[in-house]
Amino acid sequence: MKEEVKILQGNEAVVDAAIAAGCRFFAGYPITPASEIAEQMALKLPEHDGIYMQMEDEIASIMTVVGATWGGMKACTATSGPGFSLMQEGIGFAAITETPCVIVNVMRGGPSTGQPTLSSQQDVMQAKYGSHGDYEAIALCPSSVQEAYDLTIKAFNLAETYRVPVIILSDEIVGHTREKIHISSNAEVVERAQPRKSPETYKPYEPLASGLLEGMPAFGQGYKLLIDGQCHDETGNRAGNDPVVSGNLVKRLCEKITGHAAELEYVEEAFLEDAESVVVAYGSVARSALDAVKKARAKGVKVGFISTKILWPFPDRAIKKAIRNAKRIIVPEMNIGKICHEVERLAADDQDVISLPKMGGVLHRPDEIIEAVTG
Repeated sequence: MKEEVKILQGNEAVVDAAIAAGCRFFAGYPITPASEIAEQMALKLPEHDGIYMQMEDEIASIMTVVGATWGGMKACTATSGPGFSLMQEGIGFAAITETPCVIVNVMRGGPSTGQPTLSSQQDVMQAKYGSHGDYEAIALCPSSVQEAYDLTIKAFNLAETYRVPVIILSDEIVGHTREKIHISSNAEVVERAQPRKSPETYKPYEPLASGLLEGMPAFGQGYKLLIDGQCHDETGNRAGNDPVVSGNLVKRLCEKITGHAAELEYVEEAFLEDAESVVVAYGSVARSALDAVKKARAKGVKVGFISTKILWPFPDRAIKKAIRNAKRIIVPEMNIGKICHEVERLAADDQDVISLPKMGGVLHRPDEIIEAVTG
């Protein structure tokens, strides 16, 4: 296996990975701290027979990405806080039309304009619940430049497999950190699959037994395609007035992700065998958390570590297993304490779950986490 070593910024790694995964279309509007993604896409996509479009706003960006996908291309966009808010209706449109696409959100402090140049993890619930209605998306959360690269490829693969919008919840720290990464020449890439049925018998929203759809057609290939935001039947025709058809569609949109949650789980674990306390972290905070756990272990403190690389669907089984023997669970995060509620849901009544929020755009120091572990 041939391997290339590069020193890249997190945002640059996202671009290289997207192109390696087969992305050939990007539409976006520059916004701090994600602007480097648009800049690098503008430079590199033309070198790979790809197309870069700077749109007038983020609403146009996400809808253009949806259109490009139905035109037969792998496509993505990138943004931060306010732009992610503007994209929500389009993300819901991608969910109901089962359009595979990737949205990179390099998180910054909010609300509103907030802290354009500083980091946060305040959009984690927006990634799951941002658009109206019931649907499920997938959200991945890198903590390093290497993971920014690897999870971007994974995001495109999952988008193709599950035909959903996949969100990469990066943040300013990951996006602007520059680190050495290893790039494999044979990374696994899920190619766009054509439907097996002929255009005459094909129904664009007819699910397999798994609840997933077979392949992904495109306009111009002979298939009859109606891409519409209203609830629809298996042919794509509007059925918003039919409670049974509409209900079954929404149920399937949710269950095609929640029903595969166990196989989507992706976590990193350390020192859990004898852990009396466990630190649960994600994103850039996982860097401080792992350092804190290592320093505490060196002093004889029995503390373990788990970092989740996927936030949605939340890895219930993995987290529950990791914390099952712990007396104390600490959840540091750069928000008011949002994912802590998910951990509390999985904890036993006699377990102490401690939220360790930090806002203002500043990362937790390891000693702050150690104090919460030993306090």
